[in-house]
Amino acid sequence: MNCTIRPYRPADRAAVRHICAETGCMGGPIERVFDDRDVFADFFTRYYTDYEPQSALVIEDRDAQRVVGYLLGCFRYRSYPWRMQWLLWTRIVPKVVWRFLTGRYDRKSRRFLYWTIFRSIRETPPAPKHAGHFHFNVLPEYRVGVATRRLTQQFFRMAQASGVPRIYGQIQTRDDRRTAFYKRYGFSEFSRRRITKFAHLEAAPIYVTTLVREFARNG
Repeated sequence: MNCTIRPYRPADRAAVRHICAETGCMGGPIERVFDDRDVFADFFTRYYTDYEPQSALVIEDRDAQRVVGYLLGCFRYRSYPWRMQWLLWTRIVPKVVWRFLTGRYDRKSRRFLYWTIFRSIRETPPAPKHAGHFHFNVLPEYRVGVATRRLTQQFFRMAQASGVPRIYGQIQTRDDRRTAFYKRYGFSEFSRRRITKFAHLEAAPIYVTTLVREFARNG
């Protein structure tokens, strides 16, 4: 594998959305719980690709000539909440309502939507205030190697240069093995809550963990 890290380009949008859906259910395809890849990718990637693309990076396999991973960042934490709300209520919710009313969703997908609407807010752990954040995924066959480490290291340098006081990420975990990766880069656990959206598929408890890294302020 001949992988390189580079800034996101508009031409990468479809690949990013594909990777998001391919890895959206505990690292596997989202179809285990939800059949609408379009809506899922809208929710998890559209703000970053459409409103803050300059804060995004991708992993490109140069031999295969394809994007195989991404890291989407948000440094504009003051404007993010209202931009995300606008995107949600003007683009995503109308699409979901129309598809629901026209019978697009089966029982499995309706269960996922029920969790999203009625349970996701209280099951999502708190995040730190005045903080940038990031979301990243890599195709399974590319998760072993230096590319993921280089991706995160480059993004952390971008975050510090942007002037944000801190950065956080929220990851799905079964145990502490995934959080150990972030703690090597100066992250600490900020909060954790058990989630139930995969309870009908997974016997072991699954959590969402918020990890935060503080940046030293100059002066």
